Amino acid sequence: MSFVEFFLSLGKPIHVLGLITLFIGFLTAWSVLRTLSILREKLGLVKPKRESRWAPKRVNKALWDDVDVAHEDDVLLDHDYDGIHELDNNLPPWWVWGFYLTIFWGVLYLGYYHLVPSSVDQAGEFAAQMEQLEVDRAAALADAAMQVDESNVTVLVDAAALEAGKKLYMEKCVSCHLADGGGSVGPNFTDEYWIHGGDIASVFTTIKYGVLEKGMLAWKDDLNPLQMQQVASFVLAFQGTTPAVAKAPQGERWVAPTEEVPAAEATAEVQEPADPAAQSL
Repeated sequence: MSFVEFFLSLGKPIHVLGLITLFIGFLTAWSVLRTLSILREKLGLVKPKRESRWAPKRVNKALWDDVDVAHEDDVLLDHDYDGIHELDNNLPPWWVWGFYLTIFWGVLYLGYYHLVPSSVDQAGEFAAQMEQLEVDRAAALADAAMQVDESNVTVLVDAAALEAGKKLYMEKCVSCHLADGGGSVGPNFTDEYWIHGGDIASVFTTIKYGVLEKGMLAWKDDLNPLQMQQVASFVLAFQGTTPAVAKAPQGERWVAPTEEVPAAEATAEVQEPADPAAQSL
């Protein structure tokens, strides 16, 4: 950040409030102590001093520009209010210059934030922060997606994820399972029968670790967790579709835990083919 940018950043409300508070607080405390000292001199509690205790004469003149106690009669007005007399002192220079400073700052602030094309106002800062928030959110979601494993994987249903899963399926799986999921060397994905389980965790695990003895490769070194989740979700999307040529069922009929299964079907098994290379998922 350049000096100019830092200087102009002080125009933000929170910074302005802090600077004004410090400035006024300091001068107010100084003024109170100075006034108490003058009152003590006027009441005879202390001996008047040639020079103010709280500031040298030049500083006193530059900040307050008032007369000392010995010359108050020179600025005393000719009227009183119930015995209270008024002095015609000048406005304190620190207050006057502070007022001029606010005018100068206002012109500078107005010119920069409303006339300089490269400046960013509060609406622009908000928009930039929201854009950064979306970037951070996307990064956090991407990081969370990479933490997926068989213990927490879920089915992805959004179109973008399924399209990504389809692309990977067509690259890695189509040779054994066909484009419509009907199965060739590998099993049919469109029926209800599964060799290693038909839920998302089981399909994800099979893709990740493979079943080498049955010809199913492990993809954990070629695909990241999100990609394996996308492929598994796309594989499950074949359920209930009709392939051009459906391979005979293999494994057991998969039933979700909440679905009731007739007793006869719960124990029935479909004979697996003798060729172990045909048994993958």
